[in-house]
Amino acid sequence: MNGGSPTLSEEGRRDLLGLARATIEARFRGEPPPRLASDRAETFGEPRAVFVTLRIGERLRGCIGTLAPEGDLSRAVPRFAIRAAFEDPRFPALSEPELPECTIEISVLTPPRAIGSPEEIQIGRDGLILEFGGRRSLLLPQVATEWGFDRTTFLAELSRKAGLPPEAWRQAEARLWSFQAEVFSEEERRPV
Repeated sequence: MNGGSPTLSEEGRRDLLGLARATIEARFRGEPPPRLASDRAETFGEPRAVFVTLRIGERLRGCIGTLAPEGDLSRAVPRFAIRAAFEDPRFPALSEPELPECTIEISVLTPPRAIGSPEEIQIGRDGLILEFGGRRSLLLPQVATEWGFDRTTFLAELSRKAGLPPEAWRQAEARLWSFQAEVFSEEERRPV
């Protein structure tokens, strides 16, 4: 976990990444999504919020998830893998020839906590949520480090993602929460 110790074993991480990829492959073949054997699925414990991200090289190709835990990870990861591949409104549906080029990344989130002051935000550890004017946005912790954002830029980008002016986070009515994420990807497992 960014800023903390991992909560999933390496085997659990491998299982979830493999399950995400196998689920997308099954969709292309018109087959039902695979399931982990029940003894393997039980290792994921309580429901957790999760995001699945697809990249081709350094380029984002899809990212969908939830802040509200939706069942155990062995059921949530396949659901969000499909949504990231085929339902992210920012991108066309993934094509089958693209899949071998894709790297899958999974972010398992901690429960959000309210932020009293922007000084509490630690770049590289914290993801952020903004609610203001009936809009909501979220940026995962790794976004700030991948783009080299400082705290102010991270908050401005969070505001822009919600379709708001970059300074919206400064408004008294704006609500901010932070969370951490255990982030792991296939990239970590590929030979160099």
